[in-house]
Amino acid sequence: MSSFPETLARALRTDPGGPFVTFYDETSGERQELSTTTYANWVAKASGLLVDEHGLERGDSIRIDLPTHWLATVFLGAAWNTGLVVTDSESPDAVVCGPETVAAWADGAGKRPTLACSLLPFGVRFADPLPQGVHDVGIEVWGQPDAFTPFDPPETDDAAVSWTDIETSHAALFGGDGNSARLLTTVPPASPVGAELLAALLVGGGSLVLVTNATEDRLPIIASSERATRLPDHSS
Repeated sequence: MSSFPETLARALRTDPGGPFVTFYDETSGERQELSTTTYANWVAKASGLLVDEHGLERGDSIRIDLPTHWLATVFLGAAWNTGLVVTDSESPDAVVCGPETVAAWADGAGKRPTLACSLLPFGVRFADPLPQGVHDVGIEVWGQPDAFTPFDPPETDDAAVSWTDIETSHAALFGGDGNSARLLTTVPPASPVGAELLAALLVGGGSLVLVTNATEDRLPIIASSERATRLPDHSS
């Protein structure tokens, strides 16, 4: 059995420089690739942001309301790294959202940590001011360190995700053989299918190609160029 911090540490020992997440946005032309080491650095920064800056604690719930984007994989990792429970609840203890959903969460920003990602290339800040109480990840994340050791790390039997109809522990999510393939999907990472896929690839030494805003004609071309196998796009 294993937890996310143990699984990430093992991946760093095994293949620190290999690609782990490759992201394509066919509208903006962005291609962002995170090696295992770069992914771990981003997870550390996001972990510090959630815990040290916003006071979240092991067992708190977090809603990652982000579309298909590499930052969704980072905040999934940060949640699991710090013992937070990823949820689809409408009343979580904290929220990470994108530009399309920030207005929906702004009213609750005074009650819970509410962080917004611009989803612009390189993870930069929003061009316009955010609603009062909403924190701009593109401003706050850069001041966090590249390494983070959880003060109260998750145990293997702690919940990693808690969806409407199922709760899954770290042991169940990270304790199997995983998947060693390079796989392409358009599914949002912070969904039941997306989270399970990310975990399996981290466990098995595989890698993920995330694609958004692509036509059906472009998807096989990207898959071929990345030497990836395209998965069916079922998000639940």
